[in-house]
Amino acid sequence: MNVPTNKYLLVLLTAVGVTVSGCKDSFFNRPPEDALTLDSYYQTPEQVKASTNALYNVPWFDFNNKAFWAITELSGGNARTYSGDVINFGNFSVTADNNELTNGWKSLFSVVAQSNAIINNLPAKVPATVDRAVVNNALGEAHLMRAVAYFYLVRLWGNVPIIENTLDYVYSPKINTNPVTDVYKFIIRDLEFAEANCTKKIRSGTSVENGHVSSGSASAMLAKVYLYMQNYAQARTYAEKVINSGEFKLYGAQVPGRTFADLFRTANNNNEESIIALQWVGGGQYGRGNSMQASFAISSQITGTGDGYGVIGPTLDLQADYAKEPGDARRKATIMLAGDVYPELNSAGGGYTVPADVNAQNTKAGIRKYVVGTRADNGGLGAAQSAGNNTYIMRYSEVLLIEAEAVLAGAASTSAPAALTPFNLVRSRVGLAPKATITQADILRERRLELAIEGDYWFDLGRLDGFNATTHPKAIAIIGQQERGTYSNDKTQVYSEHYTPTNDRFLFPYPSTETAINPLLSQTPVPYTFK
Repeated sequence: MNVPTNKYLLVLLTAVGVTVSGCKDSFFNRPPEDALTLDSYYQTPEQVKASTNALYNVPWFDFNNKAFWAITELSGGNARTYSGDVINFGNFSVTADNNELTNGWKSLFSVVAQSNAIINNLPAKVPATVDRAVVNNALGEAHLMRAVAYFYLVRLWGNVPIIENTLDYVYSPKINTNPVTDVYKFIIRDLEFAEANCTKKIRSGTSVENGHVSSGSASAMLAKVYLYMQNYAQARTYAEKVINSGEFKLYGAQVPGRTFADLFRTANNNNEESIIALQWVGGGQYGRGNSMQASFAISSQITGTGDGYGVIGPTLDLQADYAKEPGDARRKATIMLAGDVYPELNSAGGGYTVPADVNAQNTKAGIRKYVVGTRADNGGLGAAQSAGNNTYIMRYSEVLLIEAEAVLAGAASTSAPAALTPFNLVRSRVGLAPKATITQADILRERRLELAIEGDYWFDLGRLDGFNATTHPKAIAIIGQQERGTYSNDKTQVYSEHYTPTNDRFLFPYPSTETAINPLLSQTPVPYTFK
């Protein structure tokens, strides 16, 4: 990884440069960076708490901006595009020169660098007058966010370098990769540290404080990591720990008037279902706001800020999957179809009705999820390519589906209440009838429809054939049947497109800019020496 000295110092300053001085209603109020030094910053509990704020924002931007959804939603078959910078993810022709692949790599390793800066510098700089629990919580947050970054890295690239101190590689950025199994071990160790050191919470309502992860956030991510490793016993243990804790709740399930779509409104950032979420400052400097709406919205009439490019549209395959069960509230909250009415978009103008000629990327539909509307729709917050809505990394509904899958534990089917109860809670929230028996295919489909456009389905397909699999017959069969084509203008004919990826396409090539600087990336991975 290329981390020049000046870049690392900027990363380090950013990691310590965010505080809560002044107004208290923003997650990212901050003093001038030139007023800070490492020796003087971590002097109060408030400064220590604020030191982790940057872990939820700036370093993630280039991943969130395009790489996140391009890699996962286009490759997974939930979205399609003609856009030249990302089209290769949808037809499995991505090369090492792809700019968004490079952006994703650099962004995730920036998260690692930010986390390392806190982990390696905070303990020695905090005076004894600061409660150790406050220090440990900040360290736990940094370990958790580093684990999340590595969880993306290992699922995208497989063997990657484990870096615990970014400064070690400033002057000599040549480092071997480490095996997938070691990366997962490293992730688990980070999450276990986070679980033991982060604050325990019971969440209710929405609050800025809920933007910070907790001990329960680490437990939830451990459940997910163990599920990917097909360690169903541990996945179930951690899922049940989260469920039994009562910290998180299925948003709107028992509150009249609340809907699944409300999860994605800016006003409901950091709600009680949110386990881990990126925190964006809408209307601020480019690179600190959520740019997803700019790419997803089908019209600038929706955004009111001149953007709304409809870069992706929902595949015909995803549209057909939602249509199998009419009444699924997630469809309208995820996909726009002609005639859909959204009172919350352009609310000052009486709402937004999707026009009859809606046609994002020739799909006769558009993306709704992560589209939040004008500044007026968001309390005055927002700007071009800079909305203020969070990006979910994990929600409580996923914990419920993990519990169901962990109880199934690879069997053909199950009717066990321990699996059906959480599974059907997710379905009942969106108006669907309960199932009496479920299979792996049922769970995979439920995860797809629940988490579409949230960056999970591609990874779900990749794990179908086993942990760290090198061949993917089950996933290839599913992808090969997906309709990734387009409609004719009158929607009476489908111009069919099908793609069948080869086994090597389930991991991505290391960016060519990185292998040029660090040729060791292309060599055999080296076992990691754990401290």
